[in-house]
Amino acid sequence: MRVAVINCGSSSLKFKLFEMPNAVVLHEEMIELQKDDEIGELVANLEVDFSCVDVIGHRVVHGGESFVEPVLIDDAVINAVEALIPLAPLHNGANLAGIKSIKKHFISIPQVAVFDTAFHATLEKDAYIYALPYALYEKEQVRRYGFHGSSHSYLLKAAAKQLSKKPEDTNIITLHLGNGASVCAIKNGKSVDTSMGFTPLEGLVMGSRSGDIDPAIVIYLQRELGYSYDEVDTLLNKRSGLLGLCGESDVRTILNAADERSKLAVDIMVRRIQKYIGAYMVLLEDVDAIVFSGGIGEHSEYIRARVMDNKIIKNLKYFVIQTDEELEIANESLRVVKS
Repeated sequence: MRVAVINCGSSSLKFKLFEMPNAVVLHEEMIELQKDDEIGELVANLEVDFSCVDVIGHRVVHGGESFVEPVLIDDAVINAVEALIPLAPLHNGANLAGIKSIKKHFISIPQVAVFDTAFHATLEKDAYIYALPYALYEKEQVRRYGFHGSSHSYLLKAAAKQLSKKPEDTNIITLHLGNGASVCAIKNGKSVDTSMGFTPLEGLVMGSRSGDIDPAIVIYLQRELGYSYDEVDTLLNKRSGLLGLCGESDVRTILNAADERSKLAVDIMVRRIQKYIGAYMVLLEDVDAIVFSGGIGEHSEYIRARVMDNKIIKNLKYFVIQTDEELEIANESLRVVKS
């Protein structure tokens, strides 16, 4: 069977066409999104003959509590994904644009939604409940969800092979470090904690996202400085992180700069990663390895060395594994169609 995978991210559109089950890549494209790009049109104009495609798998970032497994896409799923856009404003809208474009132009091809949040459905309540009034969880599903699930799931399986272990016997800390970044603590093959939370904004310092901050800062920005809701949203998601610290979001450019703010941005990013690793070492108790992945994790030897430069962390084994979210999505989509 031929499985196409469409991954509409916050900064790029990735496409792969696989011949399954042997995972042979027949065609692939990667388009860096510009401000005026219409994602739906980019999807419709991909250089592939969709008439030969049996199923299309889509990465969907936020599945809320409704979706803990991949599902065949119908109108009800589309409406549910649309309702979750406020929880992943940089992502779910883009994911949905790809789905709607395929539905419009290639209506007969079955589509599958594979959710970033699904891998983290194994979190226990003490990991996903915030210390807020419990009614906010019961009535509004305000809780931690976690993201980058397809990547963390793929890295688990790949790392288990390198460790000569079964995934269900593997304890690892996976680092997906890119423009968006997250850490996952995986115990006996299951996600037990992860850095992203209610939205993909929580956790590590990212390209343009702040990661963890004191929530009272939001109150201060609105009450004292007059920020609107939309202005706060833009500030935290699009003007913070590395970009906010030094004016640049690309780690390669930052590392080549000699100014103090670029150095500070890297120091803050590395410190946050180390803090999460330390916390997850406590949760896992026995760590088989740390896994570096994502554009930064895979390609920046300097960042890896900085992260491991700690007398506790440096004793851990670590791997560099090129993640393949698209292959994970293809396998999950094939599983859904066959079932």
